[in-house]
Amino acid sequence: MQAEQQLAQVISNAIKVLYGEQMAVVLETTKPDFEGDFTFVVFPLLRISKKNPEQTAQEIGQFVLENTPLVRDFNVIKGFLNFVISDSYYIQFANNNCSNFPQTLQADNSRIMVEYSAPNTNKPLHVGHARNNILGYSISQILQYAGNNVTMANLINDRGIHICKSMLAYQMHGNGETPQSTGEKGDAFVGRYYVKFETELKNATSAIIDEVCTGNFSNIPSISHALTTKLYENYEKAVGDSKLKAKDVIKDWVRNNSKLMQDCRQMLLDWEAGNNEVLELWHLMNNWVYSGFEQTYKRMGVRFDTYFYESNTYKLGKDIVEEGVQKGVFYKKEDGSVWVDLSNDGLDHKLILRADGTSVYITQDMGTADLKYENFKIDKSIYVVGNEQEYHFKVLQLIMKKLGRPYADGIFHLSYGMVDLPDGKMKSREGNVVDSDELMQKMVEEAHTRTSELGKTDGMSLEEVAILNERIGMAALKMFLLKVDPKKRMLFNPKESIDLQGDTGPFVLYTYARIRSIMRKCTDELQSMVSPKELLIVEKELIKTIDSFNSVVLDSARTYNPSKVAHFCIELAKSFNKFYAQAPVLKVEDKEIRVFRLQLCSITERTIAAALQLLGIDTVERM
Repeated sequence: MQAEQQLAQVISNAIKVLYGEQMAVVLETTKPDFEGDFTFVVFPLLRISKKNPEQTAQEIGQFVLENTPLVRDFNVIKGFLNFVISDSYYIQFANNNCSNFPQTLQADNSRIMVEYSAPNTNKPLHVGHARNNILGYSISQILQYAGNNVTMANLINDRGIHICKSMLAYQMHGNGETPQSTGEKGDAFVGRYYVKFETELKNATSAIIDEVCTGNFSNIPSISHALTTKLYENYEKAVGDSKLKAKDVIKDWVRNNSKLMQDCRQMLLDWEAGNNEVLELWHLMNNWVYSGFEQTYKRMGVRFDTYFYESNTYKLGKDIVEEGVQKGVFYKKEDGSVWVDLSNDGLDHKLILRADGTSVYITQDMGTADLKYENFKIDKSIYVVGNEQEYHFKVLQLIMKKLGRPYADGIFHLSYGMVDLPDGKMKSREGNVVDSDELMQKMVEEAHTRTSELGKTDGMSLEEVAILNERIGMAALKMFLLKVDPKKRMLFNPKESIDLQGDTGPFVLYTYARIRSIMRKCTDELQSMVSPKELLIVEKELIKTIDSFNSVVLDSARTYNPSKVAHFCIELAKSFNKFYAQAPVLKVEDKEIRVFRLQLCSITERTIAAALQLLGIDTVERM
């Protein structure tokens, strides 16, 4: 906020002149119970002022009042110094910013890469991916507005055991069908085969799991009897929750040793060995998925400047593994697997490469990290990934530091909480996942129902109605996901998010459309300088909110937290609606007041549009 920054500087000068010391000044918003706009707490100054709180506050307040026109008055409540900003500041702000606020800020132009989405090519994007994509795109826009050079990247998880599951299931049961022949989106088509694999695996192993839990090992290979016996003995000894955990261990062991999983692991080995048949199937199914992803990204309103593919970067990671072994950063076990010891860093031993030579996630992430820096010379690399991977990124950063990478300190994990739905948690393996496509469609349908009920689309063409409902639905989705601090787990409620009266995207859009309606009726010249004799409280409050925009964006960029911009949007919409209810605009007879209020409408309109753009939300002209 410009007024806050100016006042802080004047107070800092006052402290230097009065008490001979320089110090940073932090201001607070004055509490509603007291007169004032900003409050300065003087208690930390008492050691240098050598006076009581009231005297110290009185001296500083008087100095400020006499040395800047910014302040109209001040009052002291014990050690709290409250300043009242002059009406002239608000009037000047409206006159000066009538046509040029807000503008992209000037910063140090840091090179930042934001990696988000990172989908697997074995299933569609689900509601968790929706939060990831919307969060990643928004923080990219915010960082760019704050003056940074931002590259948006997508790391495609296009290889690995999970990809082979879909491929193997299609190989076994596909019978030549394609997305075109079934009329499905490509990612949904491939995802159906991933669920098919898991269903087949569950059916093939459930009976064996039950047999092991009763001590029957007839279906287990003889070479595994010793381990199976031990698993059974641990299960028999366990009680309560421990018994459930013991059964989970048996379940995982039986699954991993099933023929289906053995065939799946062999397919992965064949893929890494360059088997032509496997590679042809891999290319075919991945291309189906990419086509589906692009449709989802387009509707979601997100994009990427560059793509990385794990099928390429895992090879780079293997080279880094060899480098790490030679440098003594990694070590090999007798079975040939490669590990890193992070026990001195408060963590533990981490697998870097499997005994069979196949890579794990950290392998390709090391390769990708090197590639990012080599191609873009970035100062900071932000990974937008769920909070279940916090340990993983601690390990990645520690490894790259031990390897002496210059970019290691710039690795940052933008961790976010999972998204729950009213119907419960999603499980990809079982197929009861809410896809992003389904969620977006549901939001648009909710918007259609709500606008139809309220008569908001009367007189609009079918095309206009479709565009309006699309934008309302997407605004509802994005605002609901972004207004929650990324670190928090959240419950997404579609019906609540579409409310026109709550803290929602549609409420902000409605406010914007209301202002556009006012401006379309405006016939006054807004470029002229106007000076109303006095301002209403609601006028000053609206300007104060607008004036805080750049500070909010900078704070949001510094903390990687778009929720601050989302709440700013909501508060600005509330402030405008309060202003509009108490301060007539077009009907006021005094031309100078009318022009001033129209200026406020114009600045509010552009500020809402700019803030919504940072959240990836499109505006509407009518609603």
